[in-house]
Amino acid sequence: MRTMKLGKSTLDVPVVSVGCMRINSLERNEAEHFVQTAMELGANFFDHADIYGRGECEEIFADAIHMNDDVREKIILQSKCGIRNGMFDFSKEHILESVDGILKRLKTDYLDVLLLHRPDTLMEPEEVAEAFDILESSGKVRNFGVSNQNPMQIQLLKKSVKQTIVANQLQLSITNATMISNGFNVNMENEAAVNRDASVLEFCRLHDITIQPWSPFQYGFFEGVFLGNEKFPELNQKIDEIAKKYEVSNTTIAIAWLLRHPAQMQPVIGTMNEGRLKDCVKASEIKLTREEWYSIFRAAGNVLP
Repeated sequence: MRTMKLGKSTLDVPVVSVGCMRINSLERNEAEHFVQTAMELGANFFDHADIYGRGECEEIFADAIHMNDDVREKIILQSKCGIRNGMFDFSKEHILESVDGILKRLKTDYLDVLLLHRPDTLMEPEEVAEAFDILESSGKVRNFGVSNQNPMQIQLLKKSVKQTIVANQLQLSITNATMISNGFNVNMENEAAVNRDASVLEFCRLHDITIQPWSPFQYGFFEGVFLGNEKFPELNQKIDEIAKKYEVSNTTIAIAWLLRHPAQMQPVIGTMNEGRLKDCVKASEIKLTREEWYSIFRAAGNVLP
């Protein structure tokens, strides 16, 4: 698996992250085999969140990988906190309590990366800074980032937080690419010109913040996958055509499309299917041409001005 630097950190990470939100859908032996397959493929970056299965997913993962000191040195663990039942909570107390719970469930002493999950409008930057300082000085968290935040929310956080923000996890796929499409339509009077993302793509590139696209195969908000979907005939025809050229699957091309962007993104894949996992990893070996990238973008219904 090809690797990259995560933001301005010293971490060398695989270009594809394994999302563990659905690992609780597997039987114990299936989870063990899936995790082992990921390791064999070089996909040793595992993304978690304390709300996935209400913590059960972290526990299942720790058991599946047979967590111990030797195993821990071979993997990169990222988790997220801040979402609670009916609210978001970036208070100092909740962040510290959440991390302790995450570490206990993952059976480890530290996280390589902690992300703040979904913006909390009641956030006090000073409280977050205190929490981050405690987590860093205690060795419980080595790197910090955010999820689903726009540039001004990150800037507000940085008013007090001294740690480098290394990643921003954002929804992005071929069919959910407003952060890309509005950049083509600056000063235009059309729907695509609406800047819904506050130029987050350019902001993250300027500040060396790695974008981690989540739901890279979904359209809408968990409405379904676009691959093989009759709602997207032109897109699937184009993806299948390019997949045939490279002798890979349509899954591989969908991930290769994200990896082709010079922002050096790290897609978070949520599949628990070993075959699709292998297809996703294969994308790290393919670099689409400029013509191929744009043809896929247009086939998704995007019109260039």
